[in-house]
Amino acid sequence: MEQATRTETDSLGSLEVPADALWGIHTARALENFPISKRPISVYPDLVRALVMVKQAAARANARIGVLEPERAELIDRACAAVLDGAHHEAFVVGVIQGGAGTSTNMNTNEVIANVGLGLDGRAPGDYAHLHPIDDVNRSQSTNDTYPTAVKMAMALTLNRLLAELEDLRVAFGRKGQEFHNVLKVGRTQLQDAVPMTLGQEFRGFAHTLGEDLQRLRETLPLLGEINLGATAIGTGITADPNYGDAVLAELSAIVGESVPGFRLQTAPDLIEATSDAGVFMTVSGALKRSAIKLSKICNDLRLLSSGPQAGLSEINLPPRQAGSSIMPGKVNPVIPEVVNQVAFSVAGADVTVTMAAEAGQLQLNAFEPVIVHSIMQSLVWMTEACRTLRVNCVDGITANVEHLEDQVGSSVGVVTALTPYIGYAASAKLAKRALAERATVARLVVEEGLMSAEQVRRVLSPERLSGLEVVTAAIPVIRPDGSAPSGSGAR
Repeated sequence: MEQATRTETDSLGSLEVPADALWGIHTARALENFPISKRPISVYPDLVRALVMVKQAAARANARIGVLEPERAELIDRACAAVLDGAHHEAFVVGVIQGGAGTSTNMNTNEVIANVGLGLDGRAPGDYAHLHPIDDVNRSQSTNDTYPTAVKMAMALTLNRLLAELEDLRVAFGRKGQEFHNVLKVGRTQLQDAVPMTLGQEFRGFAHTLGEDLQRLRETLPLLGEINLGATAIGTGITADPNYGDAVLAELSAIVGESVPGFRLQTAPDLIEATSDAGVFMTVSGALKRSAIKLSKICNDLRLLSSGPQAGLSEINLPPRQAGSSIMPGKVNPVIPEVVNQVAFSVAGADVTVTMAAEAGQLQLNAFEPVIVHSIMQSLVWMTEACRTLRVNCVDGITANVEHLEDQVGSSVGVVTALTPYIGYAASAKLAKRALAERATVARLVVEEGLMSAEQVRRVLSPERLSGLEVVTAAIPVIRPDGSAPSGSGAR
């Protein structure tokens, strides 16, 4: 059975579109021209919401300054409210990757709002004499000011969700730091045994670095609040009433409200610069990349610390999430850190894409904002989900192999570093070499050599001192040139 269609016309000619479609001819042409990504813009709900917020604010502003009939403005307002409530997102069908600097996205939005409004008025889709996608929904606007404004808002909305998940992950690592606060282990530099620390210190370090990235990401929010509504095509404001810019800023600010803490809209001081510049997107992408790479480094550490369980470090246990092999029974892989690593790789690649697209813009407009938007929005969404799955499916369930860690510290030659202020570097190096060769403990050899008493060694090598939890503030006796300690010296 043939699908019913309606005929729509633009400056290029006429096309048949499905009779009940909420989109029209401009969207139909985009579907023909850009069958690239196979991902519609509705894959990013925050982008749809932001686009519709801009249209709602524009309708209210146009009615306020008297350039749009109140009845038409009301229909647009009601249509926008319906989409903001979650309806009709499936009608936002153009691909995320598109030519035209976002024109297809803007047209798709105009057509959906117009046809939803017509439906609210009891009219059929396409009856544009009563509510027109361009003349009414797009009044006082251009793609070049509505699209970048909407994408900045969408990024702020999605970034706010990432910040919440990143904070939850930071807290989760902090809880593990407290849980493991007295679990002594061997610290490592360049993958070689170094000096002792606690597992709690290691996990608190993870929490602290995530906190720093939270701050860097929050710092990008005010930058995303600078918009260019009223700039229209290139920043000169052609076709827009002189009062429109202030009116639409006030209306959009009221719609956005306090949905994103720390996010406040303001009109750019130079609309020509703001219409052509993509610097803010590089800043956001760079902060995202920093956060992703540091999170990936943490995941590398988790994989190393849990390696084994018999022939690796095996200091911690990650929650077993799934069978690790189709051929090796009982094997369990660190799949959650691995997937977060892959998200980080993608974010790093997206940052290169954003950088190249920002550089490639010419003159008064950057034609490549669609790939910038897709790259950053995907990174934001994937990072948000990566933080959540790392916390829920991994970090919250990590346990420590306490006995194994105690054995490692007891047999580690790295503890000799704590003795060097008392017995000297040369004597310490000699003892470390002997301990490795004889598989003996440094503590026993120091006592055997008569360099320190057993009680002195016990004090210096206590977990609190080894990990720095107990700070020695008194003066340490000076080591003689020959490496021997002065008589009567010892640990305090």
